[in-house]
Amino acid sequence: MLNTTNDRVATQSETCNDVHGRVAPIVDRNRCEGKADCVRVCPFDVFEIATLTAQQRSRLTLIGRMKAWVHGGKQAAVANPYDCHACRLCITACPEHALHLALITPRAAEPPL
Repeated sequence: MLNTTNDRVATQSETCNDVHGRVAPIVDRNRCEGKADCVRVCPFDVFEIATLTAQQRSRLTLIGRMKAWVHGGKQAAVANPYDCHACRLCITACPEHALHLALITPRAAEPPL
């Protein structure tokens, strides 16, 4: 039995044995209700709860806008996508099924000056 938050994080991070930076979570803005289960279970601090921008709100469906309004315009945000180790703890924890993992595409190299 785990007694502390540090024990929980240590145990969870041991199960996250994929290489970080290969995949990142994607938040379905029309499903997320900002309950922060993903924030609580992620041992690598990939998520935070943030207020939706006007641009993000404008892309929501009517139901998505209603959900955002009810929850104070706050939803999960992927703050540190390159820290994701693909353990899927966030996906399992999300009651709205608002998360999935996607491959990170390599950044284009900057042209030399």
